[in-house]
Amino acid sequence: MIEEDGDRAERVAGGGLLHRRALLAAAMVSAGGMAADAAASPASMLKPGAPLSGYGARAGSTAAIQRIVPRLSFPGTGSSRTPLQALEGTITPRGLHFERHHNGVPDIDPATHELLIHGLVRQPLLFRYEDMLRYPRHSRILFIECSGNSSTIGAPEPVQASAGQINGLLSCAEWIGVRLSTLLDEAGIAPQAKWVQAEGADAAAMTRSIPLSLCLDDAMIALFQNGEPLMPAQGFPMRLVLPGIEGNASIKWLRRLKLMATPAFSREETAKYTDLRADGLADLFSLRMGVKSIILRPSFGLDLNATGYQEISGLAWTGRGRIRKVEVSADGGASWAEAALDGPILPGALTRFRMPWRWDGTTAILMSRATDQTGAVQPRRSAWIAKYGVGQGYHNNAVQSWAVDARGQVTHVYA
Repeated sequence: MIEEDGDRAERVAGGGLLHRRALLAAAMVSAGGMAADAAASPASMLKPGAPLSGYGARAGSTAAIQRIVPRLSFPGTGSSRTPLQALEGTITPRGLHFERHHNGVPDIDPATHELLIHGLVRQPLLFRYEDMLRYPRHSRILFIECSGNSSTIGAPEPVQASAGQINGLLSCAEWIGVRLSTLLDEAGIAPQAKWVQAEGADAAAMTRSIPLSLCLDDAMIALFQNGEPLMPAQGFPMRLVLPGIEGNASIKWLRRLKLMATPAFSREETAKYTDLRADGLADLFSLRMGVKSIILRPSFGLDLNATGYQEISGLAWTGRGRIRKVEVSADGGASWAEAALDGPILPGALTRFRMPWRWDGTTAILMSRATDQTGAVQPRRSAWIAKYGVGQGYHNNAVQSWAVDARGQVTHVYA
C-alpha cells in the first residue's frame, strides 16, 4: 500500500486523485508481496494439461464474458453490445465485437459474391471476392461506434446499467483489406461525382450515402478482422470501413457502390440517423463521431470492496484523429487531473487511460472528459442537452458520471 504521507505529496486534484506516477509505485509494492507466496506448487503443475486443439478456446473461468444481448421482438433485428467493463486494453476480440443488424445475418457464399462499382464512373467494374484478395493489403486499427451508442445518457433519469450496456455499441479491431480509393481510381471518377451510395447484401438492403471525400480519404473494403477473415456478423465476405464515421455507414456484406452527384436521401439518412436539435431543426449527414471517453472501472456492477488505493480506468476515442488528453474528476467536476494514456495513441482507435485514486470511504462522483488533437473537448451533459434536448438518440458524447457511496456501491448519476 502507498504510504499516506506519500499520498499527500502526490495528490493532484480533489477527491483523492493522485499523480500518475503512483500507478508505478503501486505495481512495485504489489510485485514485492507476490514473491513471498510463490513457493508452493499449484495443482496445475501436478498432472499433464489438455492436448492441442485446432482452434483455441477461452479459459473456463472467463466463459461468462459475453456480449450483452437484449430480448428482441423480431429475431435478427437489433443489437448486441460489447462488455467493455470486462475487457482490458483497446482491441476487442472478434467474438465480442458489438453487432447491429436490421434484418438478420445473411449466409453468403464468397465464391458467388460480387461488388459492383457504377454510376458516375468512366467504366463500371465488378469485383469478386477472389479478385479483392489479389490487391495490396491495407491495415488499420480502428474503432467502430454505432451513432446510437450511449443514447440512454439523454434519458430524463439516469439508467442503472453497466458501462457495456450503456456504451457497448463500440468496439475496436485491426481491419485489413483494400483501400477504396484504389478501386475507385480504377473505375475512373466522373467530375460531377460527389457522393457514393453503398448497399449491403442483407435482407434489409442497408443503404447509406457517403461523401466521396470520405471514400477517397482512408476508407477501405475490409476482408479480415484481427488477422482472420471477417465473421458473418461483421460482414463476411467484405464490408466497408470508414474511420471515425458512425458505424451504420460502414456497410456490411457490401455488394454495390454507386457514385452520384447528390445523396440519395434514403430511409437510413432521413427518418433514421439524423440528429434532432432542441430548436426543432435536424442535422443531416452528421457522420463523424465526436470526442468521447467513459470510465469502465469502477462503474455500475463493479463496486469498491475496500478503501485505499484504486485505479480509475477507461477508454477515450474521437472521430477526428488522435486523443490528446483525458482528464478525470473525483469530485463531480469541481477539479480535474490529467490521466495517463497507454500507448500507442493511434488516430481513429480507442485509447486506454488510467488514473490512480485513493478512496477514503466518502462519497465521490467520478467523471472523465477527453480532448482530441483538434482541440475539441467532450461536453458536459447539460451542454449536450441544451443543444439536442432530452431523448435525442444519436451521437451522444456527453460526459458520463458514476457516484460511489460510503459503502463503495457505484451508481449512474447525472452531474
